[in-house]
Order: sequence, then structure tokens, then C-alpha cells
Amino acid sequence: MILSDRDLKKALETGHIKIDPLFPNSIQPASVDLHLSGDFLVFKNNQHVCIDPGQPTDAMMEEVTIDESRQFVLHPGEFALGMTYETVSMPNDLVLQLNGKSSLGRVGLIVHTTAGYIDPGNVLKITLELVNLANLPIKLYYKMPVAQAVFVKLTSPVDVPYATGDLGSKYFKDMKPKASQYYKNFVKNNEWLDYPLTHE
Repeated sequence: MILSDRDLKKALETGHIKIDPLFPNSIQPASVDLHLSGDFLVFKNNQHVCIDPGQPTDAMMEEVTIDESRQFVLHPGEFALGMTYETVSMPNDLVLQLNGKSSLGRVGLIVHTTAGYIDPGNVLKITLELVNLANLPIKLYYKMPVAQAVFVKLTSPVDVPYATGDLGSKYFKDMKPKASQYYKNFVKNNEWLDYPLTHE
């Protein structure tokens, strides 16, 4: 069950869902608009021959920051990690599905490549996996509406929220883009486990 604007307003008023800050006019019929922060991570593709998910990628990426006077230009086929300006706090009985804005999709902007799902119990600025599918560069502006959050009601509250128990959650309370932590699913000798250490 997807929350309507009526239920979104109630959940935000009671603090059941927290979005900080909540921009004016950001509540849509069945979603909430989220805006672009100024922090990005991009691959230093002139220094590496490949990405190995079994190894840390933090050193392969560099930070880029924008503000009101400086935009981020995403070139055709280019990938960057961005982040929402808003911090979202998820309750234990909802999940968040991140979707792109229709008008930005029409110019070729993808806001998440696969991971547009936020678990119950997580608190974070949501990472954006930005890709330009167009044949021209796309200019991205600080605080522009960039995505929409859809909140989906679970059949019951979860027993083990994100970042609790033995989940080994990697992206709890992220406030800046973080490089992939997938390598933590490998044992030290780089052998793949029979089952992942974590679910992400």
C-alpha cells in the first residue's frame, strides 16, 4: 500500500516519517520531492583499469562539491554518486522507493541505477546513483528537485530494523556519498562466501 498525500502529511506531522528539511510544495499526490545536495563522488577513471567489487573502491573516487554558484555537469555515459539534500528517517513499518522525476528522465537522467530502496529503520541522506543516458551533458543544480520518494506500508513492522541485529548494514546515517562497501561481502582471502555477510 502506497501512502497518499493525505497519509504523508499525517505521518510527517506526527513525526512517524521525518524529512529534514521539508521543502515547501514538495508533497505530491503519492510521493515527496527530494532535492540535490552539493556533495558528489566520481571515479578517477584515468588512474584505474577496472572496478573490482572484491576490493575497497574509496581511493578510486574523488569528492566534488557544488553550491548556488557552481553546477555539476554529468557527461554522456558518466556515473556519479550524489545525495539528497534532505535527511530521511524511516519508521519500522514503511519502506521507501526512490524514483526519478519525469521531466529529468525525459532528458536522460537516471537517479538510481539499481538501489532505489531504503529499508525500515534507516536514517540518512539518500545516495543517488546518477547516470546520463543522453548524448549531451546534463547540468545539475544545487537543491534542484531531483527525485521523488514513495512510501510503502509493510504488512507488519519489521522485527530487525536496518543497522540492528546481525545485518551488518553498511550505509546507516550516511550524510555524504559513500563508495561501495561491497568488498565486505568477501572473506579476507577474497573467496566468496556461501552467503553474504550483509544484505547489500
